[in-house]
Amino acid sequence: MSKEVRVAYSEGRIGRIVLARILPGTDLCEGITKIIQEKGIQNGWVSMIGSLEKTSYYYLEKNDAKLGAGYGAANNRTFPVELCNAMGLICEGGLHIHASMCGDDGVFYGGHIIAGESPSLATIEVIIVEVVGGNFIRAYDPEADGNHFAPYEN
Repeated sequence: MSKEVRVAYSEGRIGRIVLARILPGTDLCEGITKIIQEKGIQNGWVSMIGSLEKTSYYYLEKNDAKLGAGYGAANNRTFPVELCNAMGLICEGGLHIHASMCGDDGVFYGGHIIAGESPSLATIEVIIVEVVGGNFIRAYDPEADGNHFAPYEN
């Protein structure tokens, strides 16, 4: 018996593309939020590389959540890290970013970036792509017991 394939999606089109640099000392999420607010971008995605003075993030771990896993305690790196790759969604003007990072300890880190706790070291180079005409929100999903990206067709 095959398992049911379940998806949710919405079709839109690419609007504006904004190229940006987050300058030293400015938080990654706060810098991107400033740009999307000033440009009036409500929906889209972001991609970036760079370096961080320090960072805090969550990652998925097994726990007693409804699905058997969820975010645990915040992980803090109080030393500089290379931002090898980070991507995220802009939904209703809000930001959700996950990143892959490494430090001089030779270890790779990654997870959901905590806003306000990841200042740029030398630079964060950002591409923001606006999505126009798609239908999506962040909404509570009772199956996953949390707020999640929720695209939908009209």
